[in-house]
Amino acid sequence: MPRLTMNVPELQERALFVRRDIVALLARSQSGHSGGPLSSTDFGTVLFFHEMNVNPRKLDDPARDMWHFSIGHVTPVIYALMAERGYFPLVDLLGFRQFKGHLQGHPSKHDTPGIEVSSGSLGQGLSVACGMALGSRMDGNKRRVYCVMGDGEQQEGQIWEAAMFAAHYKLENLCAVIDYNRKQIDGDVQDIMGIAPLQDKWKSFNWNVIEVDGHDVAAILRAFEEARATRGKPSVVLAHTVMGKGVSFMEDDYKWHGIPPSREQADQALREMGTTLEEWTARLERHTAPEVAPGTGRSA
Repeated sequence: MPRLTMNVPELQERALFVRRDIVALLARSQSGHSGGPLSSTDFGTVLFFHEMNVNPRKLDDPARDMWHFSIGHVTPVIYALMAERGYFPLVDLLGFRQFKGHLQGHPSKHDTPGIEVSSGSLGQGLSVACGMALGSRMDGNKRRVYCVMGDGEQQEGQIWEAAMFAAHYKLENLCAVIDYNRKQIDGDVQDIMGIAPLQDKWKSFNWNVIEVDGHDVAAILRAFEEARATRGKPSVVLAHTVMGKGVSFMEDDYKWHGIPPSREQADQALREMGTTLEEWTARLERHTAPEVAPGTGRSA
């Protein structure tokens, strides 16, 4: 099964493409979340284009790694990653949240090929990932399981029940990633329900905790390598990020959590990224067949 091996510059370029996709699809839909998708782009790109063993051409491969975004509302980045990786044509991104499209506002296993589990209700995803990890081990399957969570989601009690479960069963094949941008829909996480010190909490639940700059691709690569090498306990990557990363007027502003940019704002954002809304939309419209992601395939 192909596991891509991209170097740092290639991953940085792919992350830029993903950010452009996010802004363009939000501009077309005029509905959806901006802040979280942009903050999770860099570690998401490393997951899809280097770390995970996935095959968009064979979705039911029993040896595939499994992934689940518990923060289901960040579908702009989920779908952009999937399209760039070749799960479906890039042009489909322009049907985001449209009645005739297959890309719903929250991920649906029944509508989007490649989604393992439908999601949306916060706090549940880690429990799902624990089931995937334990079930895989019981079946003798050596796959890894990845679960992406938000930092506001750490306020949910079910997260900590799942954390106890994973540590008790020593699920070393499980790696969680927390998009630690310190913002949620109503403001700063610490003002609404403080979660610090988050590193100490996870350590006390007997997880291997890795803190990293969530926008430093080289550091993210090292973090996943450490998680992969860890034995006897699950790993969690605390990815310190900036909400709205890559768009000057969105960065570190919680008000962009759940709203899209206008077409004018999207064009401004894309100009900051070296293109225009017209140019990037045209790029998406041209690609009516799934892309074949660059990189050297290797067996897991």
